[in-house]
Amino acid sequence: MRDQRHDKLIKKAIKGNKRAFEEIMTHHYKQIYRTAFLYVHNQEDALDVVQEATYEALRSIHMLKQPQYFLTWLTRIIIRCAGHVLTKRKQVVPLTEDVLLTLQSPDEHHEDTLTLLEELMKLKENYRTAIIFFYYHDHSIKTISELMNIPEGTVKTYLSRGKEALKKQLTEERSHG
Repeated sequence: MRDQRHDKLIKKAIKGNKRAFEEIMTHHYKQIYRTAFLYVHNQEDALDVVQEATYEALRSIHMLKQPQYFLTWLTRIIIRCAGHVLTKRKQVVPLTEDVLLTLQSPDEHHEDTLTLLEELMKLKENYRTAIIFFYYHDHSIKTISELMNIPEGTVKTYLSRGKEALKKQLTEERSHG
């Protein structure tokens, strides 16, 4: 929906049109939910994050100056809200198989997907975040740099080190399993 209609809806939402805001949020719901889920690791908390982020976005959308950065702006809100939920919870919930299946694409192999996502969750947060944005959300290095508020070179480093760590973890997993 990254077209003129999408941009018009965002501009309307910025001006206070709640229907336009609702339509945009509905259109991006899967991506919003997936991002939240990848941070908090369970459905209940992810839904809380989506709800809190939607409320925060509605409250502050009038402050969005550049409509083309709507998703960047919204993703920052989601990350901040996920942080609030994690802080409240103050514990890490282990990923269960049924939870991981909700992230699986139908064309991927079940076992490989479970293993990859389990190993992804073991990475340092910065590496995991960069990999999620790059591979799960198809964001550019530049966009990830803006989302994470770090230089583009650091994003590249996080992606490179994250992939190396994943490769090492998967190799160890295979040799032990």
